[in-house]
Amino acid sequence: MFGIKKKQIETKRTAVDERLQHVAFIMDGNGRWAKKRGMPREFGHKKGAETMKNIVRYCGSLNINCVTVYAFSTENWKRPKNEVDAIMNLLNEYIDYLYTVMKEDDIQIHFIGDKNRFNPELKARLEKAEKDSQNNHRILNVALNYGGRDEIVHAVNELIKQGKKEITEEDISSNLYTAHCPAPDLIVRTAGEIRTSNFLMWQGAYSELYFTDVLWPDFSESDVDKAIEEYYNRTRRFGAVV
Repeated sequence: MFGIKKKQIETKRTAVDERLQHVAFIMDGNGRWAKKRGMPREFGHKKGAETMKNIVRYCGSLNINCVTVYAFSTENWKRPKNEVDAIMNLLNEYIDYLYTVMKEDDIQIHFIGDKNRFNPELKARLEKAEKDSQNNHRILNVALNYGGRDEIVHAVNELIKQGKKEITEEDISSNLYTAHCPAPDLIVRTAGEIRTSNFLMWQGAYSELYFTDVLWPDFSESDVDKAIEEYYNRTRRFGAVV
């Protein structure tokens, strides 16, 4: 799957319902990676994009059916214009790349977040990639112009448009950008920051969190293995007593 021969890894599974279905990545540290090498931040984002391709494919080889990556937040517009422009150019290149692997890797792509902030041409390309991959099975969510609070507000406003007078948890869950996939079992953040930074706030309520000092461009298959091994060494209680 995802063009890579499936690799078997040794894990400790404490219960059948703990099978890892959805992993989400907060891809932090691109700028610091570039700065350490005396390069502009844009160089770090380019290397980080290559890492993202490798990690997504590797997760597929492990039969993880849903991957979410935090690519560009609602707050990232505050960054210098040249850096934002570089990220947008990388996004266009990534869409081109997706068309070379979507069918081969059976990827169903979802760009989660508010697409209205993007220029009409880019927005159309995002929507076309989603439509063209809708019959594929493995899910890749790329969070763009995404913020967890903004997503919840969006869901509530959608429910108001539907005429809802009382709102349940299920109502909100079914109107989130990620309504098409299960909540993340595991959220991984790189680069040593110990916070989730407005990412999947609703969906991640009971996710296992894994933090590593590795900068995203250096994040490797073995780092994925470490995160998964840690996940299977934990007991998920979901508020109950086990």
